[in-house]
Amino acid sequence: MPTTRKYRLSLDLRVLDHLGIKLYSNAAAVLSEAVANAWDADAKRVSIDISSDEIVIVDNGVGMDLNAINQRFLSVGYDKRAIEGEESARGRPFMGRKGIGKLALFSIAGVIEVHTSTGDEQNAFKLVTDDIRTVIQKGDDYFPTPIAFSGPKTGTRIVLHELKKKRTGSSVAALRKRIARRFSIIGFKGQRGDTFSVEIDGEPVDAQDREDLRAVEFLWEFGEERIPAASCPELKHRFVLDAQVDPEHPEWVVGGWFGTVDEPKRLKHEVAGPLNGIVVISRGRLIQENILDRLNFSRVLVSYLTGQVVADFLDLPGADDIATSDRQRLVEDDPRYEALVNFLRSKIVSIQDEWTNLRNEARGKQAIDEIPALADWLDTMPHSQRGNARRLLGLIRGIELDEKKDRIDLYRSGMLEEAHRLTEGPRLTAEQLLPLLSDLSTLEGSLYLEIVRVRLDVLREFEALVDANEKEKVLQRHLFDNLWLLDPGWERAAGSERLEQILKKEYKVFDPNLDDRESKGRVDIRYRTNAGQHIIVELKRAGRVMKVSELVEQGTLYATALKKCLKAEGHDHPQVSVVFVVGTPLAEERDNSAIDIDRALGSFNGRVVHYETLIRGARDAYDEYLKAKAKVDRIDAILRKLVRAGAA
Repeated sequence: MPTTRKYRLSLDLRVLDHLGIKLYSNAAAVLSEAVANAWDADAKRVSIDISSDEIVIVDNGVGMDLNAINQRFLSVGYDKRAIEGEESARGRPFMGRKGIGKLALFSIAGVIEVHTSTGDEQNAFKLVTDDIRTVIQKGDDYFPTPIAFSGPKTGTRIVLHELKKKRTGSSVAALRKRIARRFSIIGFKGQRGDTFSVEIDGEPVDAQDREDLRAVEFLWEFGEERIPAASCPELKHRFVLDAQVDPEHPEWVVGGWFGTVDEPKRLKHEVAGPLNGIVVISRGRLIQENILDRLNFSRVLVSYLTGQVVADFLDLPGADDIATSDRQRLVEDDPRYEALVNFLRSKIVSIQDEWTNLRNEARGKQAIDEIPALADWLDTMPHSQRGNARRLLGLIRGIELDEKKDRIDLYRSGMLEEAHRLTEGPRLTAEQLLPLLSDLSTLEGSLYLEIVRVRLDVLREFEALVDANEKEKVLQRHLFDNLWLLDPGWERAAGSERLEQILKKEYKVFDPNLDDRESKGRVDIRYRTNAGQHIIVELKRAGRVMKVSELVEQGTLYATALKKCLKAEGHDHPQVSVVFVVGTPLAEERDNSAIDIDRALGSFNGRVVHYETLIRGARDAYDEYLKAKAKVDRIDAILRKLVRAGAA
């Protein structure tokens, strides 16, 4: 055979295109094939040096003689495991299987030099992609060009020229981190002094280059704790999960870990790229880019999750190969893959609630550290509610917001609402929580504060009352705007001026143009609604002594007119109540009559309330509202601190 035909490559053009040039889209995937080949060659060290115009890969493995070059390296589809067995001479499980990994080099380089030595024999040749295509199109074999040897004493040196910039544009730092995530054997130390290291531009690649472990806050490991604490500088808690994938297959076990970070943006690394995913490793190298996408789990936890699952059972000796051609994905209808997917999904579901509680607790402490005023608020709460309050703070702190002021507003709103009402309900997303807290701020927060202040003003006036006429004036001024004086459940009752006008004009219920006899016993009358109940309240003159029969007559008139009015408005079965507020006992009460007043007024759900009863009830409640006022003052002071913190 002529010297120029020392090396021979037999290849179909479609194979070159689909399993080489077009199969791999980035340098990290291509260089991973080179690292895997170095491992299979029992190299202890592989170095990758990158410049603008070439990439040089050198390993100190066993190298190749002429026969190995032609029968193995230049033979596409060479089944290493079927011919050489499952392990290397050093006992390493082979990573290669399909015999097509070397074609990956064509996807990033136009020219490839190979220098290889067994120690006894040296070989060197060059492959040119354009020349290969020209020859193959003619139906001929390609004969690589021999070149001067410039390689290691033992091992292989590969030089890639005419780089395809779009596929090799990643920075050296980015390649280092992506290579680190693709292998679990980097930094390997085995028996009989066997080691394996990878260097890029002279710097060793190690687990720290993964970046994901450096950001992990909570860690779940399969089977046992293996990861050194030093690899996770931000770790707060770690746990151990069951590693058995399927009880019917004892050999189907996993290693590796799940980890969560404090904020999703921590998994968007500028150099390493997206870290929000779970890679699957088998025989020491990546076999599934991100299995998280296949788990059909859509809870909030997914955005905070990263990890690495070691599943060697996917590539056991003698088992079918379920890796796709680029060895970055798996055949999804294989029972082993289906079992792994179901197992991982179940484990993520099992840690969801645990993670939520851990996260809210951690974020709650973080919120207090960032804003000490929140600790003052916690001190105002009963001990039994502080746990829920901390979780509420954690829930708010965990929401991703661009503006500090927005978070301060959420804290303020949350403080004005009972903590357990948010933490005991369904888990809320940020989109659901923001409007809810906004509503609570107006309905619970500001309204409660205003109610307390108004009631204190009313009660202070009641304190100074000395005669019935004065009581009548105060009641007339406050009663219809503060129906809590009549019934605590009516504190949010709303008026309806339009219906009042209809009752006044069409039904003559509120007509001010009554003669002296008709208006003799009245001071004022109003219509209010609350929670579906329609209420007519009439305030009687303080000195007027009323009879039950008069109240029955008036109440019947009011209720009948109101029901007619409401039915005309579309209310089929309105609930109507009529309340009379009187300054003196009824005539029947004065005479100790046996008449049942409540029963007499029952046909229109009527009720009689006395001035003194209202005042006595208000005085009994006075201490409660003074305490509430003190609490409001404390909360107001804390809120002012929060506002200042938001403006800082």
